[in-house]
Amino acid sequence: MRVLLLGSGGREHALALRLAEDPTVEQVIAAPGNPGIAGVAELREVVATDPEAVAALAVEVAADLVVIGPEAPLVAGVADALRAKGIAVFGPSAEAAQLEGSKTFAKDVMTAAGVPTARAHTCTDEAGTAAALDEFGPPYVVKNDGLAAGKGVVVTEDRDAALRHAAECGRVVVEEYLAGPEVSLFVVTDGEAAVPLLPAQDFKRVGDGDSGPNTGGMGAYAPLPWAPSDLVDDVMRDVVHPTLAEMRRRGTPFAGLLYVGLAITADGPRVIEFNARFGDPETQVVLALLETPLAGLLHAAATGTLAEHPPLRWHDGAAVTVVVAAEGYPAPPRTGDVITGADRPGVIHAGTARRAADGALLSAGGRVLCGTATGPDLAAARDAAYELVRGITLAGSHHRGDIASSAIDGRITLPA
Repeated sequence: MRVLLLGSGGREHALALRLAEDPTVEQVIAAPGNPGIAGVAELREVVATDPEAVAALAVEVAADLVVIGPEAPLVAGVADALRAKGIAVFGPSAEAAQLEGSKTFAKDVMTAAGVPTARAHTCTDEAGTAAALDEFGPPYVVKNDGLAAGKGVVVTEDRDAALRHAAECGRVVVEEYLAGPEVSLFVVTDGEAAVPLLPAQDFKRVGDGDSGPNTGGMGAYAPLPWAPSDLVDDVMRDVVHPTLAEMRRRGTPFAGLLYVGLAITADGPRVIEFNARFGDPETQVVLALLETPLAGLLHAAATGTLAEHPPLRWHDGAAVTVVVAAEGYPAPPRTGDVITGADRPGVIHAGTARRAADGALLSAGGRVLCGTATGPDLAAARDAAYELVRGITLAGSHHRGDIASSAIDGRITLPA
C-alpha cells in the first residue's frame, strides 16, 4: 500500500511513524511533511488546502490511501476531491467536517441527536454576547465559531476579557462552564461502524498548574488511571453512535476520525467539542500504545469495511508526551533558532525546518518538538519523556513541568 499523508506537524510525524511500521505499507509520501517525517517518508510540496492540487498529487504518486492530518484541508473539501477520483481517503467530507468547522453546527447536531453537552448560545454582537455571559455566569466560556488552530477558546472569570475575545472573533458560541476533568477520545469510523481508541488527557494551558492562556496543547498522557471503567462504553452509546446516526440522517455521513472532547461532570460525561481529525498532542501518546497496524485500520475506515476489522490490540503500560515550545508561544513565536538534540527516537517534530545553507535544524513554529516516551506505568513514561526534553537545546524555549503529574499523584478527583 502506498500512503499519502497530508500535513506537517507533530500529529503527522506520529502518524508517519506508525504508518511506516505497518507491514502492508510499501511507501509513505508526506506533503509537505517536516524534517522529522523525512526520516520515514518521501516529502512532496503541496498546498494542503487546495483540493485539486492534493488530488493531483495523490494520482501522481499512485496513492492507495490518503490520510488527512489537519482540520483546514478537511473543511476546504480535500477529502471530497479525492473521493471524486476514486481514491480511498481517511477524513470526512467538507460538510461532515463542519462538526469542527462550526461550533454552532456541532451544537445543532448534538441537540438533534440528544447528546449531553453544555447549554450554549451563538452570538454575533456585543449585546447578545453580554446577555449570554450573564445567563451562564462565570467562569465564562467563549469559543470562536470557526477554526482557530486550537486557540479559539477563552475560559475566564474576567467578563471584560470574555467580551474582548468575542469582539475579536466576530461570531462566537458562549457556553455554560462544565466542571470536571477533561478527556479526549478518538473514534475511528466509516460512518456506520465505530472503533474507539484509548482515552487520553491533554494540557491546553501554557503554564504549570493550568496557568496562562490556551495553546494548541502542551502535553498529553494515556491511559487515564482515574477514568471510570465504563467511560468509553457510555460515550460510544450516548455520544458517538447518536451523532453518527444524526449525520447519516442529514445525508452527510461522517467517516474518518471523530475526536470527542469531554468533561467528566457530576452528571456524567458532557461533550465540550467535536473535532474532525486526530488531536495534537494526544495522537503522539495514543499511537505510541497502539499495537494494531495503523494503515490497515485507517484503510478499513476509508473503504467502509471497518466492521470487518479485527479488534484493536494495545501495548501494556503508559505513554507521555511533553511539548517544547518556542519563545513567545502562544503569542507569535520567535523562529529560526538552531535546535540540537532532536535526532533521537521519541522526539517528534512539530514546527521545524532545515536551513538550506548547511542543513541545520531550525525552529519554525510555536510548538517545535515533543518528547514522547512509553513506560511500564505513567511515572516511568513521564520520567522518560522529560529525559528526552532535557536533551533538546533551543534558545528561549519553554515547556510545562507537570505533564501527567496530577494523575500520577492521585490528585484527579471526579465530581460527586
